[in-house]
Amino acid sequence: MFPGRPAITGRLHRRPEGCEVTQITAGDADSASREWIAPFRVDVRLTLIVHRRGSHDPTFRIDASGGIWRTCLTPAGPATLRLTASAPVHNGVVGPTGPFYGPQGSHHAPGPGGGDQGTGLQGTLVRSRAWGPGARWLLDQVPDLLGVRDSPEAFSPAHPQLDQLARRFDGLRIGRTDRVLEALVPAVLEQKVVGREARRAWRYLVTRYGSPAPGPAPAGLRVVPSAAAWQAIPTWDWHRAGVEAVRARTIATAARLAGRLEAVAGLPGEQADRLLQSVPGIGPWTAAEVRQRACGDADAVSVGDYHIPGQVGWVLAGEPADDDRMLVLLAPYAGQRYRVTRLIEISQQGPPRRGPRMSARDYSAI
Repeated sequence: MFPGRPAITGRLHRRPEGCEVTQITAGDADSASREWIAPFRVDVRLTLIVHRRGSHDPTFRIDASGGIWRTCLTPAGPATLRLTASAPVHNGVVGPTGPFYGPQGSHHAPGPGGGDQGTGLQGTLVRSRAWGPGARWLLDQVPDLLGVRDSPEAFSPAHPQLDQLARRFDGLRIGRTDRVLEALVPAVLEQKVVGREARRAWRYLVTRYGSPAPGPAPAGLRVVPSAAAWQAIPTWDWHRAGVEAVRARTIATAARLAGRLEAVAGLPGEQADRLLQSVPGIGPWTAAEVRQRACGDADAVSVGDYHIPGQVGWVLAGEPADDDRMLVLLAPYAGQRYRVTRLIEISQQGPPRRGPRMSARDYSAI
């Protein structure tokens, strides 16, 4: 794809000041690699795991060495990306791997805004390689994927427990994929069902209707179906996936409107929300889940979630809460409310469970 093209250096188009490209180089005819010094700390696993739909997601994999594999159907075509970020940068010099880059984000506890607390740590060396027709697009998107437009410094947690979480997970960034349909389909599959049921449906449909991941990807890695492929899925395969007619119809409608919906990634939060909710079957919860991932919206709250209100109430008020109470508790953090819920979610703190878990339905057996 890039034979004979010279390495590219300098600032990326539309990137904030200080976001430097170390190197983008052509590989073989269908691959390219990149080194980028992120001007902030970033825990790649902690930041990207929100895009994984279960441990067997066919579009996302973590290999034995900690590399993150992710596929994407880019505007230029399918692509596979592998990311690693294990070397902190001190005053422009790449240093040894440190505990900050572990999977749980535990480290020396700098300030919640990611500021330097006397450690001299100024950035993160991110290495990435991509394969497929969309390789160059996907490499160019790496800074956004890792939260270069995020503003954690604007977050000032007043609650002691929240301040502790912000320090514990200060490698968390709110990134964006700029791929709306890819975020929307799994969100619709997760509507009003248990996670196990939604993950099973996602795995079945992507494996059956997606395409093989380009490059030397791990076995079983797939690229999501195109908008046309989502529309063409027959009724009996929705049934085999365990997806009833309402969710199937919502996904097919969204796929038919994909050209218009992809514009959501470039809209402010309220406008993005209105456009998403103009599609029958998409409500506030689904719209927020899409904005979080596709748009990197640090304020998008998943109102209507089965677990999050209780977790927020427990951490911030010491008691379970409903949606209305959750919104009151989150009000002091306007502009950063999703960051609050994400920190609480990954901490796995919440009220003690009472009663049986929701059971998964099996439409395919009906």
